[in-house]
Amino acid sequence: MIYGAMLRTPDGVRIDAAHLPGDGDLGIVVAHGFTGTWRSPANRRIAAALARQAGVIAFDFRGHGRSSGVSTVGDLEILDLEAAVRHARAHYAKVATVGFSMGAAVAIRHAALNRGVDAVVAVSGPARWYYRGTRPMRQVHWVIEHPSGRLAARLAKRTRIKVGAWDPIPLAPFEAVPLITPAPLLVVHGDSDAFFPLEHAEQLYACANEPKELWVEPGFGHAETAASPNLIRRIEDWILVRTKSPQASST
Repeated sequence: MIYGAMLRTPDGVRIDAAHLPGDGDLGIVVAHGFTGTWRSPANRRIAAALARQAGVIAFDFRGHGRSSGVSTVGDLEILDLEAAVRHARAHYAKVATVGFSMGAAVAIRHAALNRGVDAVVAVSGPARWYYRGTRPMRQVHWVIEHPSGRLAARLAKRTRIKVGAWDPIPLAPFEAVPLITPAPLLVVHGDSDAFFPLEHAEQLYACANEPKELWVEPGFGHAETAASPNLIRRIEDWILVRTKSPQASST
């Protein structure tokens, strides 16, 4: 059964969330990609798959779906993830975060700057900001930077995007990732990702400290819509093993 929850960030943004309760001591917080929502079929499928042996908290980032505010495309979203992690901490002794695409960048930055999680999984995430090396990412930047693109995102995806550039520019994922330790990190990336080439995952892995793992998935595309049930089961199994390890830390 899914229980709805309305969370609130330190800066007053209301975050629409869902809780799939688990019987154990592990809670997994799922962070979606840009223009996503926990209510989409792909994200509901992922949440249900992760709930086999853990409780799951899924939520909409600010400016997405039924959450309030406007999207800052990875900057202030760490406050949204923190609200979801705090909700998970109220129910579970151990908490892991699983982020997809933009959510992967947020999960990395959150674990580095806020700490407080026992494991981090970054799926299809960028290592650097402002990447425009693929056609899909050039389209994403058009959506973010142009009024007509922001209007299209609001009408088609219910995503409200903040106007204007970052000031200051937030710490990039490759700069943040070394600070995650001692929490274990799993970087998952497909060799068929049309948004971010494999070099992004390799840079994240190279910059991270131990304990860390890199999974290069043959034929895997990008983020939630391409994630197979088998991949999600393997991610959950990895989290279960790592959060039972003495290497895992909640400090």
